[in-house]
Amino acid sequence: MFVDKAKIYVASGKGGNGAVSFRREKFVPKGGPDGGDGGRGGSIIIEATSSMNTLTDFRYHKHFKAKSGENGKSSNMTGKSGEDLIIYVPVGTLVKVDGKYVADLNEIGKRVVVAKGGKGGRGNSHFATATRQAPTIAENGEAGEEHWVELELKLLADVGLIGLPNAGKSSLISSMTNAHPKVADYPFTTLVPVLGKVDMGFGKSYILVDIPGIIEGAHEGMGLGDEFLKHAQRTRVIAHIIDASREEPLRDYEIVREEMKLYDSSFEDRPEVIVFNKIDLISAEKLEEMMEKFKGKKVHAVSALTRVGLEELKKKLYEELQNAPEIEFKFEEKNETHEVKEGENSRPIFVEEKDGVFFVKGREVEKLMAKYRIGYRDAFNLFMKKLNDMGLEKLLKKANVKEGDTVVIGDMEFEYKE
Repeated sequence: MFVDKAKIYVASGKGGNGAVSFRREKFVPKGGPDGGDGGRGGSIIIEATSSMNTLTDFRYHKHFKAKSGENGKSSNMTGKSGEDLIIYVPVGTLVKVDGKYVADLNEIGKRVVVAKGGKGGRGNSHFATATRQAPTIAENGEAGEEHWVELELKLLADVGLIGLPNAGKSSLISSMTNAHPKVADYPFTTLVPVLGKVDMGFGKSYILVDIPGIIEGAHEGMGLGDEFLKHAQRTRVIAHIIDASREEPLRDYEIVREEMKLYDSSFEDRPEVIVFNKIDLISAEKLEEMMEKFKGKKVHAVSALTRVGLEELKKKLYEELQNAPEIEFKFEEKNETHEVKEGENSRPIFVEEKDGVFFVKGREVEKLMAKYRIGYRDAFNLFMKKLNDMGLEKLLKKANVKEGDTVVIGDMEFEYKE
């Protein structure tokens, strides 16, 4: 089965906690602090590989979690960092995080970090000062990131074979390459894109992709719809295959061209070669008449069945590729600084009064509570100092706090004193 879309859940590892530890040393209070730092949490990385050609693996395996960093140890020993988790995807995979494109993995080995591991917390050896020689302060490790990630595969090929159903695209790619698609005399024989390599000799080659048949309304999802038109976006040259035995080949051509334009206007500027297939079924006079209708365009007449004109077509497509521009998929770069949504916690710190109780809340308050182990006296004093540096006292007075009122910070309650 060909699967070209997948959605996975990724969670990077938490950073390890810093350690509170003291070494034994004469004339040094409590022996001196020697608590080591916590290790970094493992990140989630997505990398392109040539060993895969579908996203089928992600139909059943959707959750990925990296390991957390180890806690710091005594003797200033840093905890072991969590191992990064690498998720392999086919070359040509687009990656979306939180609805935004963050990477186009269009080369083997190209990678993107979709969830960064949490930073390890600092141990108490970092907090020693002249007046605080035996600090009981250490930081907790930062939490990892969690995201739903969307994967979308757009096949990478040099030439895309486009046309109505039964135009003979599958027969052509089978005759020109090493691909073996299903060939039959009914619509939509090709249900998935098929890749094949055209070997020109002397180390020269290029890749063809057989795009499933396009019908009127395809850009809106009719027939096999826009599910496969997107694969044509990654091709540098379009080979428009037309069944020469049909009554109105020009009309057939216009239908497909219109659908491509409606799906993506950039198709109008893409280099194009028109290929009349099945010429073994028509007379020389009819072929000449059709050629006249397409005057001014690059036209080739072939028969996939009898192999007439195939070598010339291979060479012509190769020549077109030499001058065709590279296709670059443009996307919005990921903004590493996450936007804070509007709401009560969008402010760094604020005070909210309810039934005579004053609640201290805010974005920075939550961060500090997660960072410090405020069960230790030194850590608690540092925590309160940072809140006061952010203007806690002024905010409480502005909220009309009075002597003896209850102030709540997280799960801690205090009696306010001037």
